Amino acid sequence: MALLDDVIEASGSMPRWNRLQRFTLHLSIRGTLFSRVGHAREFKELIAEGSTRTQSVRFTGLTRGEKSGTYRPDSITIENLDGQVLRTWLNPSLQFLDHRNDALADDLHLVFFCGFSIWNYLTTPFLLARPDVTVEELSPWRENDQTWRRLRALFPPDIVTSSPEQIFYFDENSLQRRLDHDLLGMQVADYSWAHQAFSDVLIPTHRRSLALRSDGTAAPKSVLLHVEVLDATFE
Repeated sequence: MALLDDVIEASGSMPRWNRLQRFTLHLSIRGTLFSRVGHAREFKELIAEGSTRTQSVRFTGLTRGEKSGTYRPDSITIENLDGQVLRTWLNPSLQFLDHRNDALADDLHLVFFCGFSIWNYLTTPFLLARPDVTVEELSPWRENDQTWRRLRALFPPDIVTSSPEQIFYFDENSLQRRLDHDLLGMQVADYSWAHQAFSDVLIPTHRRSLALRSDGTAAPKSVLLHVEVLDATFE
């Protein structure tokens, strides 16, 4: 598909991505989804390490540096600084997101949510080229004074996501600027900007999740989630 090919090339090219195995991020995550359940500081100044091939992310520096957490689709763990496992959640389910007001109150839920979210953020757009991900180009979208091209993606069950159907928006430089998806029973838009190259892979260093209105525009007053990548390496 021409648009997806352009997007992947703009982000570093598929041959380059295929040579990579691991990533390390220095990042902070904040927003009302965290603060309203008392987790305003849990994901500040974190190190996230993981695989570019499989959904696996380890967070170091939780709870003001006192704990670590590991996300895998089949298990979530919370550990102390010595590596001792404090809590485990086997075969986690996205059903916890149905509890909208306090879905992220539990540390295990928080690691699960941030694990698959960060992994999906980081591996897109290369993730969209998988043979089991179905993509189609939609009509362009006018965002303020810009025209963004769009891709609709359907994800298979073995890729953990907030919703199996998502719509991606790309600017004139083929860089991702927005992503529409379901979250906690509502429609949200993740806006991304400030793209930077790390190890020849171009990623957005800021992502902000906002609730969507019925006309497809975002409500800017309440920032549900803000992810800031301070540094990144790939190997």
